[in-house]
Amino acid sequence: MKIVSYNVNGVRAAIKKGLLEWLKAVDPDVVCLQEIKANESQLELSLFEEAGYPYNYWYSAQKKGYSGVAILAKRKPDNIIYGTGFEYMDFEGRNIRADFGDVSIMSMYLPSGTNLARLEHKLTYMSDFQKYTDELRKTNPNLIVLGDYNVCHQAIDIHNPVGLKNVSGFLPVEREWIGNFIKSGFIDSFRHFNKEPDNYTWWSYRANARNNNKGWRLDYGMVAESLEDRLQRSVILSEAKHSDHCPILLELKD
Repeated sequence: MKIVSYNVNGVRAAIKKGLLEWLKAVDPDVVCLQEIKANESQLELSLFEEAGYPYNYWYSAQKKGYSGVAILAKRKPDNIIYGTGFEYMDFEGRNIRADFGDVSIMSMYLPSGTNLARLEHKLTYMSDFQKYTDELRKTNPNLIVLGDYNVCHQAIDIHNPVGLKNVSGFLPVEREWIGNFIKSGFIDSFRHFNKEPDNYTWWSYRANARNNNKGWRLDYGMVAESLEDRLQRSVILSEAKHSDHCPILLELKD
């Protein structure tokens, strides 16, 4: 099973930049999208069907042009779950899950902490999401949570760890949370295979950051430890340029 996760920063804009042609070339079985910034009614669903994804599920924010997640699939999932049951999370369209056999795949878009109020919101989300996954894995142990976590875990995951230590996305409290999330029973699939620096998934549009590779690794494929023997590959696809993020890809044995 080949799975791609991609914060597209507006799915309609990404389509205009060649997203669907890129998906046809990469040919993943499941695609997790974040920050779709659209309602299902605003999309030409036939385009996704033509790209090879007849099963596509959209979970938008109540606020127009904001947030939202989706899952595209080549084959029909056994189950689709929209949201988490936490109203403040679900209002912003941040979680959607598809079950395929014994594997549960979630597309998740964790909030950013752009100001003090949003940082408090983010920290509350983090705490509640940990509780949610702890409970979920009692019934769905083979859980994969892919998406934009809006956190860099370690110094190796950010281009300027000293200068950015007081910026949301690399605050000690955020880094501690993602470390504890991994310790609760997940594998950071990219770091499972790749320990090298200078591997990022997001770059500011300012100061030619992407060309200079001044980036942040914000996007993760967190895989339940129970799936370790089935994990074959996890890579960052930095050549894809439909967004300020780039996609990540992981492969599992069926």
